Amino acid sequence: MSNLNLNHWQMNRRTVLRGLGATIALPLLNAMLPATARAAAEAAANSPKRSVFLYIPNGVNTLTWQIQKAGADYEFSAPLQSLDKHRADITPISGLHHPMVIGKHHNCEKVWLTGANVPGDGGPFRNTVSTDQLIAEVQGTTTRFSSLELAIEGNSLAWSRDGIQLPSERNTQTIFNTLFGVEKESKDAVRRRLARRGSILDLVADDAKRVNHQLGSEDKNKLDEYLTAVRQVEERTARANSWLDIPKPRVSAEEAARLTRKLSMAEAGEYYRLFYDLMVLALRTDSTRVITCMIGSESQASGIPEIGISQTRHGLSHHNGDPEQLRRLTMTDTFLIEQFSYFLEQLKEHQENHAPLLDTTQVLWGSGMAYGHSHGNANLPLILAGGKALGYQHGKHVDFNLPTIGAYNMADSMAHYRICSRPVDGDARLSNLLLTMAQRVDVKADRFQDSLRPLKEILA
Repeated sequence: MSNLNLNHWQMNRRTVLRGLGATIALPLLNAMLPATARAAAEAAANSPKRSVFLYIPNGVNTLTWQIQKAGADYEFSAPLQSLDKHRADITPISGLHHPMVIGKHHNCEKVWLTGANVPGDGGPFRNTVSTDQLIAEVQGTTTRFSSLELAIEGNSLAWSRDGIQLPSERNTQTIFNTLFGVEKESKDAVRRRLARRGSILDLVADDAKRVNHQLGSEDKNKLDEYLTAVRQVEERTARANSWLDIPKPRVSAEEAARLTRKLSMAEAGEYYRLFYDLMVLALRTDSTRVITCMIGSESQASGIPEIGISQTRHGLSHHNGDPEQLRRLTMTDTFLIEQFSYFLEQLKEHQENHAPLLDTTQVLWGSGMAYGHSHGNANLPLILAGGKALGYQHGKHVDFNLPTIGAYNMADSMAHYRICSRPVDGDARLSNLLLTMAQRVDVKADRFQDSLRPLKEILA
């Protein structure tokens, strides 16, 4: 065996192109690499690159949330203490904002991942594509589900290229059955059903084209939204058909029983962790590589009875400076971070190719508001986690306010609220971070929405 030349087709690095009396040296090609180097390069290129986006509503109690010092020797504020064990895997970020949303408190959740311009009165508008869907176009081509849209409460964070909101799922049993459940029908029966659906969609699309010529501009926009939804159903139908012959991942009876428990917000801690467990299992089984989860919407986020909080998060955010309300808001912030910490712990515990699942998973946790009392939406609370294998360098607090203001004065609450209402650094844009995240998972883009540059501050 030692006499076999396993690299007999390896191209010499000195190979040139010759023609018409000219020679041109070739760049370094994969065919020029030794077999072991090629294998390593192919493994790196083909290894899963995952993204998770988690949204909390109504901002935070920014007076107790704000980390005071930038750099590696920062101290976690009280609500963030449970993240201390993940210090090497996270980057808290201060000072980012969406320029086109400043002063417009409505629709923050809808544009968190898009950065689109929204009307100041909260009226209807046409959104743009969300970052997760750009990522899904690249990373979702080889998985059963190109992306997974979840909501503990509220709606979806995901928006198509046509600015149409994708539906989200809130029922944990439905989520489990979609990912791991056995089809009740035979494959042939499912194929017949999918074929019927496809035929109906074809007829609807053809008829819509005929009707389109008879409509005014407003009706054409509505019809366009409808046809976009039809196209999305067509794509899901085709995808479902292509995966029929591939069995879903098997889950043990014990694990299935645990993940299909009937829970509610009355047991908020267990309920949140059930969602996180389902996300981890979806990533572990490579059922999807892109997940969005709205933890709650600005208008719909329940109280947390198990920690003694009966008010909704929206109600607490309108605290009017009441110390007791602010204390309770900090309690809910702490609770939400504890659940996030649990999620990171699960991603770290599970190994893939001798490395934590977290290393190939970039996670963004945060809100489209800084605080809810006056709807400030600068200095957004954001935490980037994981993705070391994607090129991130964690372990420090990245702060875009401190170079200008020098230090935070939390004793002057009104001064801090101003920082959270108007950007200190106009170039510190959330779209810069979203662009960076997209590029880390091979999205070919030089710009996203109003981005100015990738965030080199978070890269190795």
